Amino acid sequence: MGQVISTPSAEVEEVSRRRECEESEAAKKQALKTTIAMAKEEEASSVVSDLIDFLNASPTAFHAVDEAKKLLRSVGYEQVSEREDWNLEAGKKYFFTRNHSTIVAFAIGKKYVAGNGFYIIGAHTDSPCLKLKPVSKVTKSGYLEVGVQTYGGGLWHTWFDRDLTLAGRVIVQEEKDGVVSYSHQLVRIEEPIMRIPTLAIHLDRSTDGFKVNNQTHLVPVLATSIKAELNKVVAENGPVESDTQTDGKKSNVKATSENGKHHPLLLQLLASELGCKPDDICDFELQACDTQPSTVAGAAKEFIFSGRLDNLCMSFCSLKALVDATSSESSLEDEAGVRVVALFDHEEVGSNSAQGAGSPVMSTALSRITNSFTSDSKLLEKALQKSFLVSADMAHALHPNYSEKHEDNHQPKLHGGLVIKNNANQRYATNSVTSFLFREIASKHKLPTQDFVVRNDMACGSTIGPILASGVGIRTVDVGAPQLSMHSIREMCAVDDVRHSYQHFKAYFQELSHLDSKVTVDF
Repeated sequence: MGQVISTPSAEVEEVSRRRECEESEAAKKQALKTTIAMAKEEEASSVVSDLIDFLNASPTAFHAVDEAKKLLRSVGYEQVSEREDWNLEAGKKYFFTRNHSTIVAFAIGKKYVAGNGFYIIGAHTDSPCLKLKPVSKVTKSGYLEVGVQTYGGGLWHTWFDRDLTLAGRVIVQEEKDGVVSYSHQLVRIEEPIMRIPTLAIHLDRSTDGFKVNNQTHLVPVLATSIKAELNKVVAENGPVESDTQTDGKKSNVKATSENGKHHPLLLQLLASELGCKPDDICDFELQACDTQPSTVAGAAKEFIFSGRLDNLCMSFCSLKALVDATSSESSLEDEAGVRVVALFDHEEVGSNSAQGAGSPVMSTALSRITNSFTSDSKLLEKALQKSFLVSADMAHALHPNYSEKHEDNHQPKLHGGLVIKNNANQRYATNSVTSFLFREIASKHKLPTQDFVVRNDMACGSTIGPILASGVGIRTVDVGAPQLSMHSIREMCAVDDVRHSYQHFKAYFQELSHLDSKVTVDF
């Protein structure tokens, strides 16, 4: 007879136990993946919400820098002054401002030594707008109007029939114990106070379409002359004059209302918002702003409708990425370089100012950081060759009604991820090495990217990328999130691309130094 062999129950139980353990372990891993995915989705959604808040709080470059300062301070960044000595430490985080319209933030790795590289994202805080003239008082045909000058290359026809207000900065005179001082204060009048009305079609039968004369047509209406007179808004305050001068002694000079530079009604509105007297307003830099708030919109809630997406969207995404890439105690433990975000003013007009990308602000910052850790000036030269710059400025998405304006093989689309910009004539600073490094980070994180080249029969715009690449000598890639209606008073981009931009920038800060060490070019 054959022998019957039976499996002991203990062995069966062991096999069953192992299966249960394996299944439990697999379930735990899947749960962890799900948790991580949900956390990333929640984080991405928060970025969009935070961007909307940032846009609504930033009608001007001054306000954008102020919001950036608040964010940086809330997570432990320390402000330093360009007018003072810097005492920097590895593992610490800092920022400084210039003109309160440019801001540079940097986090120094704990393993940083002088001569190591800087990993930078550069963007800009300014957008095309209408800025008040030094003498803004215009009275015409029974109306009080406000004289403005065009800033940048705006689509000025989009400013007509919009509910406008004013925002910017004001120099305010203050007196305490007989001593006079002057403060820089930000101001924003919330309610709509101005409008640029279009001419009715019945009064313009020309076949040439709507053509704007920027000098005569682009003048906001503040009030009617008779209503301003009847209200007597400022008359009760008496004549506007000053009793101070710059040495703190008494004088009789006043800048803003001397010779009637500005409407008294306008000064009263500003004074009311600032909590001061019209007499205390010494000077200002103000611009017209749309009062319609930024919002997530579209039938599928897939778009952002807002002013100033170019370039506050990239400014915020880069700043948020830096903050989140340096927020934990361990985030700088293994970093041997310096992570930097630089948001410049005046990009829309060429960057040639004391606070623009064409100024020494970037090279000076990198020099001062390096020299805080060494007395050897030659180490900065080494550091620059180890450094990398992402020039982040919004890109042109394919327009469904003007698709012929894009080159056939380079048609960036909304939801398609950051656009890598190329131009053989160096209007963009991208080359094959810099584009590879930036694209490789995206590939690792399964983030989409796109390519843009302008048509050969069209002029190509530019960015701060070539300015900094040539002026400082840093390898650069030009990128931007795709958008429509660039330079309109109301622009639009995709919610997904805000998330893609933030995630890509954050990964760049965390991983570029390691990836860059694997690439050899000059040897």
